[in-house]
Amino acid sequence: MFEGDVTELDATGVLTSAAELRAERDRLEARLLQHAQYFADLHTVDALQSDHSDNHDGGYDRCGRERGIVYGGEGCPAIAEFAPAEFGALLGTSAGAAGNYIGQALALRHRLPRIWATVLNGEATPWKACKVATACLDLSQEAAAIVDERVVGLVDTVTPIRLHKIVTAARYEADHEAARAAAERKARERGVYIGRTDVYGTNSIWILAASGDVMRFDATIDALAEALKTLGDPDPLRLRRARALGILADPAHALAILNASRKGVQPTPALPDGADQALGQPNSARPNPAKPTVVGSAAAVVQAEPWDATPDAQETTTGHDAAARRALNANLAQLDGIAGSRTSRTIVYVHLTDHALTTGHGVARLEGAGPLLADQLADLIGHRPYSIRPVIDLNNKISVDAYEIPRRLREQLKLIHPVEQFPYGTAETTLATDLDHIQPYDPNGPPGQTSTTSLIPLRRFSHRVKTHGRWKVHRTTNGALEWTSPHGFVFHVDHTGTRRVHPAEPRPG
Repeated sequence: MFEGDVTELDATGVLTSAAELRAERDRLEARLLQHAQYFADLHTVDALQSDHSDNHDGGYDRCGRERGIVYGGEGCPAIAEFAPAEFGALLGTSAGAAGNYIGQALALRHRLPRIWATVLNGEATPWKACKVATACLDLSQEAAAIVDERVVGLVDTVTPIRLHKIVTAARYEADHEAARAAAERKARERGVYIGRTDVYGTNSIWILAASGDVMRFDATIDALAEALKTLGDPDPLRLRRARALGILADPAHALAILNASRKGVQPTPALPDGADQALGQPNSARPNPAKPTVVGSAAAVVQAEPWDATPDAQETTTGHDAAARRALNANLAQLDGIAGSRTSRTIVYVHLTDHALTTGHGVARLEGAGPLLADQLADLIGHRPYSIRPVIDLNNKISVDAYEIPRRLREQLKLIHPVEQFPYGTAETTLATDLDHIQPYDPNGPPGQTSTTSLIPLRRFSHRVKTHGRWKVHRTTNGALEWTSPHGFVFHVDHTGTRRVHPAEPRPG
């Protein structure tokens, strides 16, 4: 394998070296899977019960204590539930992701031995083999063996999409009942899911629902888009459809717009100077959405519709007449008022500096979504009245004497720590997130034990790991949390994330 300066290579040499590096990466990934398997072997249920031998009633899984979990599917050994937290921390990933990875490694060894052998021989890419293991997770061991036999020679000979289709077909053939049950579970997954806001103030929404419901929803969106055009919206259809989604959030407003368009209502005169700023003007320049990646059966892809995500080459969204835009906004605002009073309202929490608020420049953070440009706030607020609440000074320390945590303290901690404070934790902090005392609360101790500096947000699993999983934590002088894993590895967690510090010598056992 070439070890020198890559600029010394010609094109053939670069390609050859890249292939060698990819093969070396696969060898290392196979070794990492072996490490995951052996780490699981060191944390079997028998070892777990031995660690909890002081629990004489045998209820090691009670009161939040550690349990045995089968991560890889039927036929895989149960391992200690908390073990992936430490394994993941050393790999720089969350406990959940580490648990999935260990499960894939065990499934390859115990359920897909033929595919696992090809991984060890360098004939199959490890990450592709892991995908097969995940796809077979809900199969019986016998059905997984059928998939193993059918797919073993194809892992590296077909594209990932074709491999996915082949594995799916093999799964259906191996276990018809499991396939039917999977279809029923998929039906129960129906719902409406919201993605994360990008820096341009654009978000995504996924709807999994009955086909008839989706068709009716699509027709309503289309009708609103046409109504907006009638009322003077100069945007192309795809942008009017996107705007219609926000209007549909208020059925009364949507109905008023539909009725107005049918009656041929013309835009009202522009509002007095300055009034349109109060209503919020959308920016005329819009980001072009990227074309989505379609994964799945090609037969399910129908002909492109006029609102396909890829803009038409001749479509333009810039240079709209400002007066026409203001007139449209005024008309929509008036129709919003015609819709009448409402029994509910939407509350959004936006965090931004006073400079960003007054100048409209900078980055704001929308709770539950992510960052957006400050000048996108007008699109977020729309035509509705809004209120600005006093900000909370996060430098103020709040403390109470009781063990119970008041709401104002929860609110403060949620703002201080937007994400749980376990190493490489991923759960966003909400008002329902567990707040744990760094040091156990002492009923006979000094006052003020429950405070912004003595509490940390943890999701329930991380809370249980801290309490029952032999992890130790304390706050350092610079305010960071220093976590020590059961085997002596140290991590610092602060507002910048997680960092592993001087690798301490692991303790025996």
